[in-house]
Amino acid sequence: MSKSRKENKDRDLYEIEVQLHAGSIGSTTGIILATLLFVTQILIGEGFDFGLYAVIISISAAGFIFKAFRMRRKRDIVLATIYGLATIILTVAHILKLIKDYGMIG
Repeated sequence: MSKSRKENKDRDLYEIEVQLHAGSIGSTTGIILATLLFVTQILIGEGFDFGLYAVIISISAAGFIFKAFRMRRKRDIVLATIYGLATIILTVAHILKLIKDYGMIG
């Protein structure tokens, strides 16, 4: 047991697996909640909240960017680029909508 912990830098493999699974469940829960809030907002006639999805997509973007730097796999680089661009586009759309809604531009 002691040798195993030293090989894994005192991190139990089961603990690592549980942390990864917990992060995945947390992200999925966030996506489901964001979708529910997004659809509800549209159905009651309040328009789109691009900021909500910018935050949710940024979680995946950060994960893929980290993996792309560490693993250098083409798939991760492509997904990091797609999710990163989606985050930027949604963030800009949200900011422009806020500016427009509060009368700062046309």
